[in-house]
Amino acid sequence: MRCASRKNQYEEIVRELRNGKHQKVLGDLQQSEPFLLQFGNWVDVITYMRKGTSEDPAKDVVLRAIFRAHAETQDPGLRTALLAIFWPGLESIHARKRAWDADDDARWSNVTWTFLQVVQRVNLQKRPDRLVQKVINDTLHGLHVAYRREWGRAAFETPMDPDCLADAAGAAEAPEIVAVELRDEQEAQAAGLRQHLEAGRITEGGFHALVSTRVYGKPLRECAEERGISFQAAKQRRLRAEAAIRRHREAN
Repeated sequence: MRCASRKNQYEEIVRELRNGKHQKVLGDLQQSEPFLLQFGNWVDVITYMRKGTSEDPAKDVVLRAIFRAHAETQDPGLRTALLAIFWPGLESIHARKRAWDADDDARWSNVTWTFLQVVQRVNLQKRPDRLVQKVINDTLHGLHVAYRREWGRAAFETPMDPDCLADAAGAAEAPEIVAVELRDEQEAQAAGLRQHLEAGRITEGGFHALVSTRVYGKPLRECAEERGISFQAAKQRRLRAEAAIRRHREAN
């Protein structure tokens, strides 16, 4: 989405938050969290959240109230409010990761979609504070995972236009830096899977299926052909390995 179009979209979101329905949602939040009584409307909330630093504990008070209510009601109006609050951070991700996708419209769509998935998974029991950082970091990570699936093994072979690498501040994020970041994360993920293999939680076949498809993005059918097994056999190996890892994580 072009910059002017995104500005129009943001203004439309703010106009929506001014209507009576959303004002009532804010009023309900104020009944459960007195700290919010200082805000006359959602625009006041947004303005407050833009001030200071993301590490301000008072911002966690605001976000906890919103996330707690959203977990109970799944009110789309609360997601709209969160989108407006985090808008600058999402624009920053969109600008800084041009090397991941030269199509502005597609990249913005992916950023906002990933963000909306992240805010629905926030668990205040596991993470009650530093919520601004968590949402931004999880959005960036989720976006990376989504694009990595598209890149696969060709991630470091696609030439990038240097003009597409300038971030919002005008600096340049070289393709080599992006490649190193991706490679480092892939190596870390592969090392984590190897620990499960060495602990006996997954088989060698399951390990290779996960590394090939989940870490490096190789099609499962191609992975099966390389291992000399059927597609269904490779699929079952991966499913069993993922189930074993999931059970281990739930137990710990």
